[in-house]
Amino acid sequence: MLDTQSCRTLLMDTAKRLLTIDSPSGFTHRAAEEGEAMARAMGYAVRRTNKGNLIVSVPGREPGKRLGLCAHIDTLGLMVRSITADGMLKITKIGGPILPTLDGEYCKIYTRDGRVYTGTILSLSPAVHVYDDAATRPREEKELAVRIDEKVRSKADVEALGISAGDYVCFDPKTVVTDSGFLKSRFIDDKGSAACLFTLLQLIKEQGLSPRYNTQVCFTVHEEVGHGGATLPEVDELLAVDMGCVGEDLTCSEYQVSICAKDSAGPFDYELVTRLINLAKDNGIDYAVDIYPHYSSDVAVAWKAGRDTRGALIGPGVHASHGMERTHFDGMKATIDLVGLYLELA
Repeated sequence: MLDTQSCRTLLMDTAKRLLTIDSPSGFTHRAAEEGEAMARAMGYAVRRTNKGNLIVSVPGREPGKRLGLCAHIDTLGLMVRSITADGMLKITKIGGPILPTLDGEYCKIYTRDGRVYTGTILSLSPAVHVYDDAATRPREEKELAVRIDEKVRSKADVEALGISAGDYVCFDPKTVVTDSGFLKSRFIDDKGSAACLFTLLQLIKEQGLSPRYNTQVCFTVHEEVGHGGATLPEVDELLAVDMGCVGEDLTCSEYQVSICAKDSAGPFDYELVTRLINLAKDNGIDYAVDIYPHYSSDVAVAWKAGRDTRGALIGPGVHASHGMERTHFDGMKATIDLVGLYLELA
């Protein structure tokens, strides 16, 4: 189904398009609008749920099971907690970023009245020539603050800019695509997999394909804070396309699609996981099966919300999750190929 070079260009361009839009959980309207515009331009029927999830309907060739795919387009982020007397912004995290990796990162501050300012996230002991503990001070929430790129000397100066508690602080994803096929960026979890699904939707249209059964392709907007999958449509099977983990006690690499047998919410559906493994094995797709004890997904949330659906989880292998992430085109293409086989495209 896929020509490698054209798929790579489309996939990486789509990933960069999504990754350049700031969208931490609760502040996802621009990413959802962009995704909706992309899907409508392809000719799909699209709707937005009351909570903001984006649902793309793909008609099937025959009646029967109702299938669902989901990826999330919300990301990690920060929010202004308070303003210090000397005009720094104390922060609270949205989701679970690895806070030490944020020391020195550039960011944007979005005010409620639509103004945008730039700044830098720093330790409260940011200078080695000034502070004895510049290298050793913990990089924790209460020990980090945002230095605003405006002439401010006091809390009142910051407030005069329209900045207040509750404003979003979005740090730079630093997205790079290398000639060797790597995608390096924050928030590949899960905009990398969202790009995989948008690329598949485009290929379906271009090649005149359709899935065997009616399929709802869902892009959720609250996954990083634990309730993205709570309002997904009623389907018989739900396949989450999220990130595969790379690291200690795992077999997955950045060049494979990961099939997760069990995460922190327990095992996924035995028959569905077995079917995915056999599809990968029988069709020469490079895959790994792993257990993710520090992981949860929209499938678990859908189950907890009472959805009577079989569920499974796959995704490209991603190194350094919730930090400076990296994956490879090979793993992303393997993910697209496996989803296409699962849908029985023809």
